[in-house]
Amino acid sequence: MSGVLVVAIVVLAWLGVIALMLRGWRNRARRQQDLLGAFPEVPLDPGALRFGPHTGLYVGSTVAPSWQDRVAVGDYGDRASTEFSAFDNGILLSRHGANPIWIPRESLVAVRTERGLAGKVMTADGVLVIRWRLPSGTEIDSGVRADDKSVYPTWVELDPPKTTDTPDPAADGPDDNPTDTAKEQRS
Repeated sequence: MSGVLVVAIVVLAWLGVIALMLRGWRNRARRQQDLLGAFPEVPLDPGALRFGPHTGLYVGSTVAPSWQDRVAVGDYGDRASTEFSAFDNGILLSRHGANPIWIPRESLVAVRTERGLAGKVMTADGVLVIRWRLPSGTEIDSGVRADDKSVYPTWVELDPPKTTDTPDPAADGPDDNPTDTAKEQRS
């Protein structure tokens, strides 16, 4: 009889741990809802197809810059097989069994490869990570592990050019440094 009691206690403890995990996930989703806001809808006309669709596994989205702070709102944190395509107006992640994710081109912040995202760790450059800005202003990283890793360089080329706030002194001509002015007058 004591064996049955031990099994019952272990099963109840296991169910209690599962219930606490689900409660934590729901609480995280509630906390993130205001921070993330609504995700963009897929437009009727995404523009011309630039490349893709490529297949792979959507590993999830995280709140940038943390690679482990998984998005819990809706089903955007759930792993799913996906087809991902680049269009003139953005990137479409068509997830099987989950909502599609539309990333407008103007929302792109960076496209790169990483070793891991959302608790999924792989070999070097194993995950294609797209950092983008939600309409709420929050940046998130969405990751895809492609079935064919040779497509990554094409995707990384989508990385928007970086702009800096520091002016290029060579572009403005010589500055007002007296040493430079004196050198110019002697030559």
